[in-house]
Amino acid sequence: MLDDNQLLFRFRSGEVDLVERKRNTSDKDKLRQAICAFANDLPGHAQPGTIFVGQEDDGSCASLRIDDALLLQLAHLKDDGKIQPIPSLTVSKRTLDGCEVAVVEVQPSLNTPVKLDGRPWIRVGPRRAVATGEEERRLIEKRRWGNLPIDAQPVDGSTIDDLDIARFNLELLPALVPPDVLDSNDRNTDQQLRALRLLNERAIPTASGVLFAGRNPLQWFNGAYVQFLRIAGTALTDPVQNSRIISGTLPDQITQLDQLLSLNIEVRSEVGGPLRQDVPDYPIEALRQIARNAIVHRTYEGTHSPVRITWYADRIEVLSPGGPFGQVTAENFGKGVTDYRNPTIAGLMVGLRFMERFGVGIAIAQKSLRANGNPPVEFEVNDQFVLVRIRPRS
Repeated sequence: MLDDNQLLFRFRSGEVDLVERKRNTSDKDKLRQAICAFANDLPGHAQPGTIFVGQEDDGSCASLRIDDALLLQLAHLKDDGKIQPIPSLTVSKRTLDGCEVAVVEVQPSLNTPVKLDGRPWIRVGPRRAVATGEEERRLIEKRRWGNLPIDAQPVDGSTIDDLDIARFNLELLPALVPPDVLDSNDRNTDQQLRALRLLNERAIPTASGVLFAGRNPLQWFNGAYVQFLRIAGTALTDPVQNSRIISGTLPDQITQLDQLLSLNIEVRSEVGGPLRQDVPDYPIEALRQIARNAIVHRTYEGTHSPVRITWYADRIEVLSPGGPFGQVTAENFGKGVTDYRNPTIAGLMVGLRFMERFGVGIAIAQKSLRANGNPPVEFEVNDQFVLVRIRPRS
């Protein structure tokens, strides 16, 4: 973070590459554009960009009330799924020259281009705009591949022939890139794959490329599947009613899993008023959110273990390989703190509408369970795995 002297210098300076002023938060898209542009850092300053919220364009104080609700609102701008990959930013309340402002500091991303609704925004001097094709190519070239998360790293030994290009063009590309952006550029498939982080600068598929568009993801990631067991009892040693291995690309796994979960839900009729109600033992939305979270947040590196979903007579257990990551710890797990081991995978999931936005899966699951009359989700968290336990409606 910048110190007080650095912030004061920027607060008093003109609106240049690294500074933007907003009198309030009424235009959130303009704020997101600024966050996106600072994260892309096209000029290569290698310094955080600063947004002063509560300051007029002429540098005077806008006298905006800076409270916790406003700070939280600004912090959540990176979590709603519109900006991908997720940028790194901090939000704080400061008093500069007697003016109370909210300060948003946006770190330059190692994983450019960062896009807002599929469009890469940049800032050079006073100009903020959607990057041209040439500017976007520069952003792709400046990626620091060696420092990227595992899901954006190349898969050694794989080639572009290991990707299903026809499926990418027919299914993934139209879902992930706005139609007007597709119409306005003349990129070839290789460039489109790179722009979406599915291919690196040496034309080697990334982990996300293999997992979302690969012909055979299991060839490269032995644990990239879901094991489903339906147990006729309460212990793993009880008879198995149903056993399934769900593999393929991650979109394929989610589609198959949605169907399988729905088929295993039991619905009973309850009569307690003028109308009969059909009530499931588990709400499907809660199961979807927990299962998708397990697929997104698991580790795909250094393990052959799959995501395991075990459906007992008295509970469902979902085990995801890999413990908590980054800011998330065993103590704060499930309490609203978010971080991403696989930010590219998370971004693609949001783009394909498998996730609503970042960081709300557990909250949605808890809400669905509560509305259906189920107990809250239980967590067992350690360095090796995360186990989520869901109890039926009593």
